[in-house]
Amino acid sequence: MNRVFIAQLAGLPVFGPDGEPVGKARDVVISLRIDRQPPRVLGMVVELVTRRRIFVPMLRLTSIEPNAVTLATGSVNLRPFHQRVNEVLVIGELLDAKIQLADGGTAVVVDAAMELSRTRDWRVVRVAARQRTGRFSLKGPVQVWRWEDIGGLSVNEIAGQPQGAQQLVAVFEGMRAADVAHALHELPPKRRHEVADALDDERLADVIEELSEEDQKDVLSHLDEERAADILEAMNPDDAADLLGELSEGTKDRLLELMEPEESEPVRRLLEYSFDTAGGLMTPEPIILTPDATIAEALARVRNPDLTPALASMVFVCRPPSATPTGRYLGCVHIQRLLREPPFDLVAGVLDTDLARLPPTASLSDVTRYFATYNLVCAPVLDETEHLLGAVTVDDVLDHLLPDNWRETGLSHA
Repeated sequence: MNRVFIAQLAGLPVFGPDGEPVGKARDVVISLRIDRQPPRVLGMVVELVTRRRIFVPMLRLTSIEPNAVTLATGSVNLRPFHQRVNEVLVIGELLDAKIQLADGGTAVVVDAAMELSRTRDWRVVRVAARQRTGRFSLKGPVQVWRWEDIGGLSVNEIAGQPQGAQQLVAVFEGMRAADVAHALHELPPKRRHEVADALDDERLADVIEELSEEDQKDVLSHLDEERAADILEAMNPDDAADLLGELSEGTKDRLLELMEPEESEPVRRLLEYSFDTAGGLMTPEPIILTPDATIAEALARVRNPDLTPALASMVFVCRPPSATPTGRYLGCVHIQRLLREPPFDLVAGVLDTDLARLPPTASLSDVTRYFATYNLVCAPVLDETEHLLGAVTVDDVLDHLLPDNWRETGLSHA
């Protein structure tokens, strides 16, 4: 392709010379000039299947097609991508930037097109932007301008001007929360904060849960306290408790006070336990049923798409009340057992009553041994009077076993 609109590349599969999958295209790196001549495209940011982001020079790309990108033969540097001074990420930083038009008007960038020059260099030669029709309105048509005919896209201007993030958020639309979190980590703090402002509360809560502790605190401290409390309410209680546990006592107390009481109460209970115990690791919102519930009801509950696979692997049966801490715990039912039983039978008839329970004071090593012993991904946490307090899932255990910076470094590449 001689002209490629860069925002269309986001998420495209990247293949090696023999057709083997390598990862996904995430961004394009350009070097801005002092004058208004089209900037040179340096290369592409590719996210490997291990989630590590690497830089691939444009000369190492064989083809860029509407449905895939192909690498040339030879080795690729697998060191993590680090942005250098005067380098700009087109998708991460150029989208939503305000440009100055020749007639004095302004527009907001929605895409940029690169072309292969006669010297075999790729250059960004066109900018697609939506012209403002009022002070805040962007309802005008999208038009394409030559790079030479616009202003406002120098490195200093991009770094200094406040930007919206609607176009970048649109690029993130179909991405998993973990992938969006990884993309935010790679952005400059200014741009990261602008994206946080543009995301709705539920989406931002999902993304924050996947960020490293430092990035979590950075984003939360950027938000005003009212919105920060709303985000904490939208997070899973165990993740909210982990984040609040990293903040100063004053900030933690203020945010808890701003949260709705029914949302803050389970978080406060979790904060009573050390982060490296079953009580600190557990979620207080597993699937809880009363003994008169049917197999069909249990299966309907585990189909909830908002549940993690680990949390959906088991239902817990208790006497009322069904909110934690529950009435007397009766047992659990594994999802495989649910799938084998008649749908109108009662869950009380298929209980696993022999599975060992975890006390909230169980250490991280005890919880780890528990999962290894019973080959489970979810486990009940009970107090001394047999009331269910919550459930620990294997993903939370792994999160605490891995190094603190594991979200930033990704997986090692063989």
